[in-house]
Amino acid sequence: MKAIAFNEFGGPEVLKIVDIPAPEPGEGEVRVAVRAAGINPADWKIRSGALSFGTPSFPQYPGVEVAGVVDAVGSGVSDVAAGDEVFGWAQGGYAEFAICTAVARKPAGLAWVDAVALPVAVSTADTVLRELELRPGETLLVNGAAGAVGSMAVQLAVAAGVTVIGTASQANQDAVRSLGATPTTYGAGVADRVRAVAPNGIDAVFDAAGHGVLPAAIELRGGTDRIVTIADPAAAEFNVRFTSAGSQRPVELAERVAEGIVSGEFRLPGAARTFPLEQAAAAQQESEAGRGRGKVVVTID
Repeated sequence: MKAIAFNEFGGPEVLKIVDIPAPEPGEGEVRVAVRAAGINPADWKIRSGALSFGTPSFPQYPGVEVAGVVDAVGSGVSDVAAGDEVFGWAQGGYAEFAICTAVARKPAGLAWVDAVALPVAVSTADTVLRELELRPGETLLVNGAAGAVGSMAVQLAVAAGVTVIGTASQANQDAVRSLGATPTTYGAGVADRVRAVAPNGIDAVFDAAGHGVLPAAIELRGGTDRIVTIADPAAAEFNVRFTSAGSQRPVELAERVAEGIVSGEFRLPGAARTFPLEQAAAAQQESEAGRGRGKVVVTID
């Protein structure tokens, strides 16, 4: 099968297309014939060497979320079968076939490139919202509310009865409002702007974008409790919790969101920006540049 690999850390040019045997699913695993693979910031951070886990070994095969058709199942798998259309959390997803550790069923009305935008966004948003222990009637500030994770967090929080204030660029104010949040802009003076729209205060802060918002978040909260960032490497300096999706795989929630996108209850932040597998390097460059709101996706015909 064709797959993308890299044998050293570096720029996008280290990504090469290779021919390797298709992986075999182990116990509890599913092999998926990939139709779309999502590009995430962690992908290019790992490729560059900026994000590492233990002693590195090569080759490495990027890609942690895919959408496609179940091709084979390992022992102990009974909830899906060959031929089922799914999306989920993968290993080596930039490939014609990938092993998934968990999959959700894809609704018939959801495009591959839209389904693949869900696994990381749903799991990360759900993880952080759980850590913040939000209750109905509380007020949440989401920094970066127009992005993939931020927009998902807004919608899940609103659905749970939470009032949401969302920061975004001036161009994305209407987009944040359409998600059910009260929008404002980020940058200098953000604490004052948030107070103006939330005079009763903020109960929790979800920083999904960075942009140096942590000092303002601490000011608004009067301390560091109930503030979580997934984007600011200075979190430890401010004694703020840094978190990521980790190993959580909320399959049922992902399926509910997928059905909600088809019905109009949920929405994605923008149209997918697609690249063929052979242009995975260009896809990572597009993701790293941070342009646009739609998911950057590698497609496999």
